[in-house]
This record gives sequence, C-alpha cells and structure tokens, in this order.
Amino acid sequence: MAMDTLCGTGTAGTGDDPGTPGGGDAPATGGTAMTADLPAIGDLPAPPPGVIDDLADVSVETPYAEYRVVAALRAMEMVPNAQVRTVAVPAERAERLATEWDRPELRMRARLVRADALLRDGDAIEAGRIAEQARAWAAEHDDAYLRARSHCQLARFFYYVGDFADALAHAVQCVAHTPDDVPPRLRAMHLLTLAMVAYDAGSPEDALRRNQEALEIATAIGDGDLSLQILNNMAYTAYQSGDHERAERLTGQIQAAADRHGITLHVAILDTIARIHLIRGRYAEAEGTLRPYLEEYADEMFIARNALAECLRTVAEAQRMRGDTAAARASLERAAAVCDERGLGFARARVREQQAELHAEMGNYRAAYEEYRRFHIDLQALQSEQRDARARALQAVYETEEARRESLRFRELAQRDALTGLYNRRYVDERLALLLEQTAARGAPLSAALVDLDHFKRVNDTLSHATGDAVLVRLAALLADVATGDAVAARLGGEEFLLILPDTDADEAVRRCEGLRRAVSAHPWRAVTGALPVTASIGVTTVSAGAITASALLARADRNLYAAKRAGRNRVVADPA
Repeated sequence: MAMDTLCGTGTAGTGDDPGTPGGGDAPATGGTAMTADLPAIGDLPAPPPGVIDDLADVSVETPYAEYRVVAALRAMEMVPNAQVRTVAVPAERAERLATEWDRPELRMRARLVRADALLRDGDAIEAGRIAEQARAWAAEHDDAYLRARSHCQLARFFYYVGDFADALAHAVQCVAHTPDDVPPRLRAMHLLTLAMVAYDAGSPEDALRRNQEALEIATAIGDGDLSLQILNNMAYTAYQSGDHERAERLTGQIQAAADRHGITLHVAILDTIARIHLIRGRYAEAEGTLRPYLEEYADEMFIARNALAECLRTVAEAQRMRGDTAAARASLERAAAVCDERGLGFARARVREQQAELHAEMGNYRAAYEEYRRFHIDLQALQSEQRDARARALQAVYETEEARRESLRFRELAQRDALTGLYNRRYVDERLALLLEQTAARGAPLSAALVDLDHFKRVNDTLSHATGDAVLVRLAALLADVATGDAVAARLGGEEFLLILPDTDADEAVRRCEGLRRAVSAHPWRAVTGALPVTASIGVTTVSAGAITASALLARADRNLYAAKRAGRNRVVADPA
C-alpha cells in the first residue's frame, strides 16, 4: 500500500507517569492550575498511556492542569496514522483550555493537531488556513518548535492538494526548524514527511537518505512501530521505482523487525509485501499474505477508508494472474461494494479498470469495453472534481491576510514575466517610483535604459514565434548579466526591455549598455535564427538630482531609444551632454 506519512506514525508514547516537573507525584487534591513557564519540549518525559483520554477531566482548576495539557498535546502530536481522527475532540478541548489560560503557543499546537484530523477528513481548506496562521504566529514570535510543526502541516496540506514543489519547500523548513531537544520520535516523523514529499517531488535519492536517517533514530530508541512504518515506505518506494530486488530485501527487514519487537504487521504493510510478491511472480504468496485479514479482521483492521478496497484489488490481481478468474471476479465485486458503501470514487474507478481487464482476459470483450468506458468517464469526472477542490483549497489559504502578507513566492510570481523570468511591467510600476524617491533623497544618480531588439518582427514572421521566444529568453539572460547588485532587469512587453541602474552616473550607464549591445551583437545567434542577425538599440537616460516621475524618466529613455533607431539601429544613445 502507498506510503502514508502525512500524519503521525509510531505510537502515542509510553513510559512512567511524569508526575510533577520537580519530581514526586502530583497531589491528589487541592491546588490550582499552574501559570509558570512550562519546561522545554525535550525536558518532559514521555507521556503516559491514557493521557489523551484523561484530558476530558481537566479544567482550569485541575492541579497541574497545564502540564497535563502539554503531555496530552505531545501524545497527540505523535499518534499513529489510524488514530489521527480520534484526537480531534481532545485537541479542541486543549485549544479551549489554552485560550482560557491565554497560552497562544499551546493553542496553536492544539489547532495544528486538529488541522491534521481535518485534512484526513477531507477539509483541506480549514486545515490549510490553520497551518498558515500557525506558521505566521510562530515566525512573528520566533517559536522554533511551532515553526517546525506548522511547516510540517503545510507540507501535508500542499502534498494533499498536489503541489509537490511547495510541499517540499515546507518539509525542508520543517526539518530545518526542528529544535534539537524534541523527542527523537517526532524528529524521525518530520524526516519521514520530508522523505515522502521528496520522493514525489522527484528527488528519490534525498528521500532514501531521509528515510535512512529516520530509521536510524527509530532503531536507536527501540521504536518498532516507527521502524516498520519507515521500512514500509522504503519498500514501497523501491517497488514504485522498479527496484524489485531492493524492495524484496526490505520486506525481509520488515519481517525481521516485526519478529524482533513482537509486532503483528498492520495490513497496510502486508499490502506492500503482497504487491512485491506480485511483481516477483509469486501470486499465491501475494494472496496468502492478505487473505487471513480480509476474512477475519476486516472490521477491526481496516481503519483507513480505502484500505479494504485496495487490498481486495491486490488479492484480485493475484487471483487473476494465477488463473482463478472466478475468485478474482468475486474479490472485485466485494471491492466495488466496499467502494460504493464508503464513497470511494477513485478506488471505485480503479476497481472498474481491473474488472475490465478481467472481462477481456475471459473473452467478454463487450463487457470489458463497457467497464473501460465507465472507468474513463468516472476518472475524468473525479479528476475534474479533484482539481476544483484543490483550487478552492489553495485559494482559501492564499486569500488569508497572513498568506497575502507572508507568501513571498506568490508575490514574486506576480511580478515576473512568465517567458523570460525577468521582472514585469507591474514590478516596474511599483518599484521605479520608490527607487527614484530614494535616490533623490540621497542625492545619488539613477540611470534607466530601454532596450529594443532591431527588426524583431522579421524573426517572428520569417521563422516562427517559437524562435522569437527563444531569442527573447536569450536576450533576458544577457540583460540579467548586466543587472548586477541593485540593478533591475525587466521585460516591459514584446521585445522591449528595461534596465534600472541605481547609483549609476551617465558615463557608467553608457559603458554598461555599450557592453550589453556588443554582447547581443556577438552572441552566437546562428543556432537560433540561422542567417538572420540579432542586434539591439538602447536609449539611456540619467537623473542626477531633483525629483522626476517614473513616467517622465521612461519617456526620456524612450526618446533616446528612437534616436538610436533613427540613427541606424544597433547603437546606444544617451542624454545630450
């Protein structure tokens, strides 16, 4: 079964009752809620069993209430995947208590736990909003632990909506901000999230390295459940990558770890093992791996909504491959019934696909065609619905005040030209006026140069617009080489570009623009445009003191540009001496 590290792995924690921070047991009666600063995350012992359930009895007057809330939150942050939904209500209670105590850091931790449960229930919009709000608060208050936790939740959110680039950026930040004193299990879980996102973002080597780091931690602390989760992820990625020998070696490590720790393998791990048996041609073993659970423990073991359907598909494929088409048909019918009962659209589509393959193998080609047709109709509808849902989730997150203010990536994209990557007209309109004000206040010079390709229409008309785009991209690279330091290179539109050169007088501006003109003329364009030459005309203007508007500055540069064109092109014209 697919990797599953979007939410916590491992167990909720075991160990002796922590008692009071200074040692000794908490008094049985009397006392009030403590308001002193709480100890660091790493200074607390492991939360005792039942600490989450005990939160129902905690009120603001309960002795050592805040410490009990902290212990419960720590346990909630490390619950196994299958239990994430079960901590939504305790997290709400912890949030209410933290609000009463005016403990915003505890409130944010509780809200992030609740966001995890919301995401697993499909409410990506609210989960993303909570995570972004927590990240903004953590950044403002320099809270490294909450930064790590909020980036982890944002990584899960962006992964959920299919934005792997942003998911990877947040997963990297999560690990980078994870304090040294966090529980080892939590550090391993953060590494596990990074490994999963890195793999789907196209970095399998980094994913393997992060998985191995997490495995070393889990092994060192003797956490069998976490070790098995990591090994399962490693085995599944090897399976997906086509490295079948490594996948099979890892299944051996999984079984050895389970035997060593006395753990019965969860069905999600057994599904991975069964899949690996399938690709190795051991169809009976694949079926045998899952059959006992399908027959005896389905109600208890398949907590994930789609796990039963996925495992039935695996068994059906094994049965079909070994020639038992009747058994395969029965397994697929059961899988279809489970999907219909639980509203599993994508799983149902995949079952249809296998049913079509089974019909074709049995010679029922008309039935196979009908199932394939329904499969494609269902899949297209589901993908369209999924795209709409993802778009709504992203829009809701980025429309929050925190996202608008803090999301540098999206602000940068809005100010960049899509083709060349240079700044666009919007950025120039916002930035140039400010630069002029700053240079006027300092009495410093500022130069601006309009750069226009000569006879560019001939390139588009004679060759193609794709060739024209290639020319523009290469010119942008030459402009970027000139725009060092505080200089700005922008594309205003078409073949017209702008250089803004703060703290640059007229002589230096002409020298730099002349260097650009020569670089454009000498560039090896033949590989792009063939016999057509590519040159540029440049109009330069400089303001040394006094106020001038951005539009007036650009108008002066524009006049000099047209003077260069009238004088024969492929030249630099500056202000008259």
